[in-house]
Amino acid sequence: MTRLTAQFWVQAYLARLRLADIPAFVVSHGDDTAGAVLVKLNTLDGQARVFQRGFDLVSGARRWDVLAEGGESDVDNVIARQRGFDPDLWVIEVEDRQGRHLLEQPGLE
Repeated sequence: MTRLTAQFWVQAYLARLRLADIPAFVVSHGDDTAGAVLVKLNTLDGQARVFQRGFDLVSGARRWDVLAEGGESDVDNVIARQRGFDPDLWVIEVEDRQGRHLLEQPGLE
């Protein structure tokens, strides 16, 4: 199965968020072709959650798993460590008081 480039996926994700009136922006621009993507959800109350893409080993399906959650500064530290390991990493920050991130929608897995 053909995979989308990281840049294409990020642009499509940002467009879908814009259509839902959910503010989001690129914090770190990774490798255009094969960079991994982290999505930070900032609920604007001092709390945050960061998602990374994973695989279900049984079904082989892609899914989004919580890498870290808690205080925003703690989540930012986790992201900084991940960027230290992977300089090609994309980081997208989504800001929504309701906690919407749309990652569970079809086509975003």
